[in-house]
Amino acid sequence: MCLGIPAEIVAVDPSDPMSATVEVSGVRRRVNLACVLAEDTDPHDLLGQWVLIHVGFAMALMDADAAKATLALLSELSQEHGSA
Repeated sequence: MCLGIPAEIVAVDPSDPMSATVEVSGVRRRVNLACVLAEDTDPHDLLGQWVLIHVGFAMALMDADAAKATLALLSELSQEHGSA
């Protein structure tokens, strides 16, 4: 089973436009944008967008409300698991 996590794109690497920094619950990671970056799209147009990330790749663009709801659910599940 694979798990994708919603993250917000907060920066694009100026030396490698296929790479961006995303933030998930205050944690920042570098990801590859190849799966979500259309050929005619400027990577900077993705700043502030939410993406589903998996093993270092942004796999799909997401709606901000859906991303935040998913993160809230994951947080709730984490808290339930921690108290067991």
